[in-house]
Amino acid sequence: NMNISSIIVKTRPEHYDAVWLNLQESPLCEVHFGDKEKGIIIITIEGENVEEEIEKLTQIEQMPFIISADMHMSYCEEELEKMKEDIDLNKTVEELNTEKKAEEIQYFGSLKGKY
Repeated sequence: NMNISSIIVKTRPEHYDAVWLNLQESPLCEVHFGDKEKGIIIITIEGENVEEEIEKLTQIEQMPFIISADMHMSYCEEELEKMKEDIDLNKTVEELNTEKKAEEIQYFGSLKGKY
């Protein structure tokens, strides 16, 4: 049973590309998205337990140009599976469309406005 945590990594915008590449090539984590202007990169780490995750987080914090790496959310695999089960994948697009008006849906295509 794995623990999965999302981490918010902060760096300076001028070091963003180097940090992104270092994280991408690292076996410690998976890189998901970021905002170069803000110097923020969102990654996830996995571990058998919290101790293993903390160990990985500590190694990430020691990478060049990283100002901070803060754990944002932590899940265990069972919780994620439960969440997936709760999402009804059988709903059609039409059904989903009638539940919410387009103008009520908030879109965060970039991190602008999210933080």
